[in-house]
Amino acid sequence: MTSISSLSTLAATLRASRSFGAKEDIGLVASGLGLSGSSAVPVGDDCAAIPDGEGHLLLAIEGFMNEFVAGDPWFAGWCGVMVNLSDIAAMGGRPTAIVDALWADGAENARPVLEGLRAASQAYGVPIVGGHSNLRTDRGQLSVAVLGRAKALLTSFDARPGDRLVVAIDLRGRYREPFSNWEAATQAPATRLRGDLELLPAIAEAGLSRAAKDISQGGIVGTAAMLAECSGVGIEIDIREIPGPDGVPLDRWLLTFPSFGYLLAVAPADVAAVTGRFAARGIAAADIGTVTTGSEIAITDGTSHETIWNVAARPLLRCAPGEVAA
Repeated sequence: MTSISSLSTLAATLRASRSFGAKEDIGLVASGLGLSGSSAVPVGDDCAAIPDGEGHLLLAIEGFMNEFVAGDPWFAGWCGVMVNLSDIAAMGGRPTAIVDALWADGAENARPVLEGLRAASQAYGVPIVGGHSNLRTDRGQLSVAVLGRAKALLTSFDARPGDRLVVAIDLRGRYREPFSNWEAATQAPATRLRGDLELLPAIAEAGLSRAAKDISQGGIVGTAAMLAECSGVGIEIDIREIPGPDGVPLDRWLLTFPSFGYLLAVAPADVAAVTGRFAARGIAAADIGTVTTGSEIAITDGTSHETIWNVAARPLLRCAPGEVAA
């Protein structure tokens, strides 16, 4: 990665990003529905985790920006599967089935989205079992949901002060311009894709982590803010420790949405075991900071310290522990 002129400049760039604003929108919607982290099924996780016997059913859904669907429809279809499977894995689960909802202006405009959906379903080995379609509308829109199951949960609510923040990202990719999507999946062997996703439930079932999130829009720092808010903690990230691709500006990388990227809260004694599991599969993993008391998300370069966000003063998801939605 290439450096940036000052930590304060980097902090200002991150705070002003569209991604943080979009995360605040989640809180507005959740509040409007009367949902929060205190709901029977807590809201704020990557999936709805529904108790079921000795484990949990996991239900994830993603909708996609219209400009993304219009600008890169095949990849939008692929992402419909990929990002939901990432959400299932981030909670220690394994996927079962996929459904989609597709709007398009005619069959020809729907075709590349459907091809992307089908290609990803085949690559990851998870069947598409139905959905909804409307091919008589004025624009393309896409939403995809995935059902899964977890034996041992990783949640957004269980990071604790003293935990280390571990990042794992597959760097074997490239940007899918013009969006800040780091794409490391479409050319990868199917066996590798499936094996990489298996790392997260294996880590959960081995008791090596209790809390995780997949890195989404908002990148590493935005995702850390959501994890911190849900767990009622602060997080300090050492930007010197973040693995990244050569030649990519740091401010862009910190807001990037990787095709395979996770944050995990890990006890100090287990960091080597967790990073070692990712490294064994060629995935970059590192201890990049600490979970703290308080509610500030901050970055440091070892000399300076800058607060990016205070989730107690300005919540993103409005799902802090004990908070009840209006």
